[in-house]
Amino acid sequence: MAKTTFKPFFPLGRFPKTQEELEQHKHLYGTSFYPFATVDEFIAAMDKDGYDRVCIAAVKMWSFRRSFSLIFDFTIDQVNEMVKQGKGRIIGVAGYNPFRIDESLTDIEKSVKEYGFKFVYAHPITFGLPFNDKKMYPLYGLCSSLKIPVSMQVGHSAEPLPSWVGNPMTVDEVVMDFPDLMINLSHTGFPWINEWIDLIWKHPNVYGDIAAYMPKNLDPEIIKFMSSGKGNNKIMWGSNGIGLTHGKHQLMEMDMKDKFKENILRNNALRFMGLAS
Repeated sequence: MAKTTFKPFFPLGRFPKTQEELEQHKHLYGTSFYPFATVDEFIAAMDKDGYDRVCIAAVKMWSFRRSFSLIFDFTIDQVNEMVKQGKGRIIGVAGYNPFRIDESLTDIEKSVKEYGFKFVYAHPITFGLPFNDKKMYPLYGLCSSLKIPVSMQVGHSAEPLPSWVGNPMTVDEVVMDFPDLMINLSHTGFPWINEWIDLIWKHPNVYGDIAAYMPKNLDPEIIKFMSSGKGNNKIMWGSNGIGLTHGKHQLMEMDMKDKFKENILRNNALRFMGLAS
């Protein structure tokens, strides 16, 4: 991935190995590549770059190609510990394993009712599943009954995983079956960008985020959509662990109304999670 998807961050074609190399890529410090040592350090970085709150998810991803086991298996308890240490600055997000449905649904319900988590982040692509697969429907049903949103990666997979399942158009069927479920289509839907835009424009309960992409590198159609009245109240910013600083600064420099930037960075996310006053 350092040679392909994240090449703009790693001109060396690999992760930095020395302090000198790391300094050249310091916008990555404090990310999933180079985590902060403590929650307090992370909160300090949030303060420095003007972040009120952030979302941290108990991500679950399966190794489709290698070990056939979970390569990401963060728990709701791990995330809840950070939520508690964050003292209101960190919003907890549950994960979903479609190969362990009962276990996942129990965890999600606990995370919402006991821990106050606000939504679920699912990664069906890593499990080789399209969004309308029957293994995903228990998640949608529970979230609909709990009145919490679902966020999912859509589009191609940067990892060595099948990408065809990421075509966002299968979400259309999900929306038909769960018309009140709030859904976020994460990661721009690339290369199905027009399909991604269509779903967000078409369905009142469908949002999209630009996580994992630097704003200046976005497709012109996405920039046009999120800079217009049609899409600006539905698109959200997300760091995807690629640092709090670099992408936000790029967004602030874009030729766009200040109110539109505020919507992308904050207001749309609050509305998506039901936190807007």
